[in-house]
Amino acid sequence: MVKRFREPIYVTRPVLPDIDSVNDAIGKVWVSKWLTNGGLQHKELEKQLQNYLNVDHISLFNNGTLALVLGIKALELTGEVITTPFTFPATVQALDWNHLNPVFCDINPKTLNIDADKIEALITDKTSAILGVHVFGNPCEVGKIQQIADKYNLKVIYDGAHAFGTKIKGKPIGSFGDMTMFSFHATKLFNTVEGGALTFHDEEIGEKLALLKNFGLVSSESVVLSGLNAKMNEVQAAIGLEVLKLVDQERVRRDKVRETYEKNLADIPGIRIITGLKNKSSSYQYFVIEIDASKYGRTRDWIHKELEKYNVYTRRYFYPLCSDFHWYKHLDSAQPENLPQAQKSVQQVLSLPYYGDLELESVEGICRILREMHTSAPFLIPIKD
Repeated sequence: MVKRFREPIYVTRPVLPDIDSVNDAIGKVWVSKWLTNGGLQHKELEKQLQNYLNVDHISLFNNGTLALVLGIKALELTGEVITTPFTFPATVQALDWNHLNPVFCDINPKTLNIDADKIEALITDKTSAILGVHVFGNPCEVGKIQQIADKYNLKVIYDGAHAFGTKIKGKPIGSFGDMTMFSFHATKLFNTVEGGALTFHDEEIGEKLALLKNFGLVSSESVVLSGLNAKMNEVQAAIGLEVLKLVDQERVRRDKVRETYEKNLADIPGIRIITGLKNKSSSYQYFVIEIDASKYGRTRDWIHKELEKYNVYTRRYFYPLCSDFHWYKHLDSAQPENLPQAQKSVQQVLSLPYYGDLELESVEGICRILREMHTSAPFLIPIKD
């Protein structure tokens, strides 16, 4: 019998630099008296991230949501955008803020990304773009998606909030499509406390983004378009520079956590690991499993609640589906019968605790709990939550 953990084990913990190094970094900002508007820290972080992500161009923002909102605005999209219902609300909310109508496409049962084979049937004369999400850092089928986009002259945007540092056959994930958004929220592998970025190919888009995230100002007396205040400030950038120094080490530590989970979960019936990538193919952002209640003997929701009794906190990520939001209920593409795989997966997916500081003994303990829950299931038949 596994005992309750003395201290809570949370689903994630932020990568935090030594406080002395943070104080030194912020001290430089204080000395400069330059707190925002593209100061030295901002410029240096932009340079280092462009190199780390190996992309043509990058623009920093104060959070990933505004990066996506303004990136979509910069592309001047209209009408409909085909996207996934299985994502964080910010993905589709960015469409809302640009007065665009989402068209929900079902997901791939293996990766839980938008199903590239089902996109073309959803294209109409109102479609202007495809918005894919690299769910849990699993890359979308970028080749198929680009072929469809080229055929119908559509833009391609990727939500890469979970995919920092991921590569596809050696090619950086931020180089696909017209634009990729990265989130630098505190929960992400790389963070600036809050923050985000867009990577892109077209230099003219960068010029437009610079205006859009700074009120549309060309100068203090000239406003050329309607923008917002979405700039990353110098404190965020300074912290980001310190965090970036730790990312590669954090990836190594998380890889050991991943190996421990995979080893201990491998033979438990009804558990499938969603995030099985490693090395440069993986962002090491989350460790996510799928629970097949008919084989495991318990439902995902029961496990989620039961683990809390052991002081282990997981997340039903993503739940609910974006297509289930009440303001999308009227859409044909949001109807449950049109999204069978998404409706199934949203009831099965569970994000387990995953971060570099997580002790391997704790990982083994979590796996023992999951094993005991399976063996104690009544006749291995799912119970009602």
